[in-house]
Amino acid sequence: MDSKSVKEFIRKEVPDWDYELIATARFKAFSGQKSDWEPKFQFWKNLIVKIARHFGVFIISPPQVKNEWFNRGGLTPLCIDHVLFIMYNEGEITRISDMVGPYSGRITQLFYKVKSLMDRSTMSPESILLEDCLILTTLLKEKADEVIKCLSESHWNSYCVVTRNKFESMCGGQKEGYAVLSYLSGCRKGRYLSTTKKELIEGIKVSLSSAVVSGVSSLDFDTLHLIWTQEKLQQQLDVIDRRWEMSRQSALALLKSGNKKLALRHAKEMKLGTENREKCNSLLNRVEEVLSVIANAESTKQVTEAIQIGAQVIKENKISIEEVQLCLEELEESIDSQKQVEKALEPAPSLDMEDEDIEEEFRKLELEIGSGNLKDLNPEAGVSDSEGTDQSLADVLLNLKLADDAPGSGSAIQNSGLPAKNKESNSPMLEAA
Repeated sequence: MDSKSVKEFIRKEVPDWDYELIATARFKAFSGQKSDWEPKFQFWKNLIVKIARHFGVFIISPPQVKNEWFNRGGLTPLCIDHVLFIMYNEGEITRISDMVGPYSGRITQLFYKVKSLMDRSTMSPESILLEDCLILTTLLKEKADEVIKCLSESHWNSYCVVTRNKFESMCGGQKEGYAVLSYLSGCRKGRYLSTTKKELIEGIKVSLSSAVVSGVSSLDFDTLHLIWTQEKLQQQLDVIDRRWEMSRQSALALLKSGNKKLALRHAKEMKLGTENREKCNSLLNRVEEVLSVIANAESTKQVTEAIQIGAQVIKENKISIEEVQLCLEELEESIDSQKQVEKALEPAPSLDMEDEDIEEEFRKLELEIGSGNLKDLNPEAGVSDSEGTDQSLADVLLNLKLADDAPGSGSAIQNSGLPAKNKESNSPMLEAA
């Protein structure tokens, strides 16, 4: 967070921030009577939360808050330490050291709980400013809900397993991931799991429904291993794509300078990169297929369990099949009636565009397509366009007639095409299994 951006935001939120008399009163220390400083406390507390929410953070640094956020011409609020201390006592702020370590065992977690209770009794307004970071509990809950919502959009089951690296990237960093997982663990909505497959693989199991997260099973460990492999293969594909593009740019530059032999060398590297990418992509598709089968099997299992529960309820309440069928028919009629009402309330679409406007758009598109055609590369005169095209590079290398090319085989670049870009992954680069 840039302190300049924070100050600009403060001036928008607090129009009288630069008024000397009002600012002097706000920057004073708290008096002895709570009724005197309660409005001032509410002002500073709300402002801190607004700034953090606006910039998308829930971990703040007390020294930064006092000396950078609210620094006004060298003057800092004398009451800010008491503001943070009161927020800490009221549970609106917590220290990261007070949170239960989500990556440790139960005995270690109990030890941390006892230690945090002992440390809490020694806290003072002066000592809270010495903390490296404090967590705004309200924004922490909002961030946890945001992560669960994001995971729910890509998972259909009531829970999901993700790698630790992906979870931390979704939270905003390692420290943020630690705080979010600690909160989810306390709510029994998240659980840490790890397994060793030649190297340590860490993951998080998160409940995407209102129910608590279930215990870790062997299927969860296998799923974690597959997801870890998927992310690793995706990272390898990204590296291959970057190297392929670098070889392509180098070949174009060398071709422009007239160094045809070295350009052909980069063209061969492009072909080799394309072959490696096909192998890696084939393995990635197999892993994704297995993950899809597991997800479908889990969904089928949940549907089967729901059918069994429904049948049991019908049997226990002595409800006949005819009554169930009648209820379903009434429900379907209600849905159809609702759709008819919604359709009747929809406003008629307005078509303001005339035929001349459509024809004008077509003419613009034709002009853009015509002007987008690039000139062919000329091996004698160099490259006419700085970017070039793959086909132009292929045509030139085809006419080189070097000794190492077999007759009629064509250039190596003809067999390589720009690889399609796969979905991005925020996980770090890992070695192949």
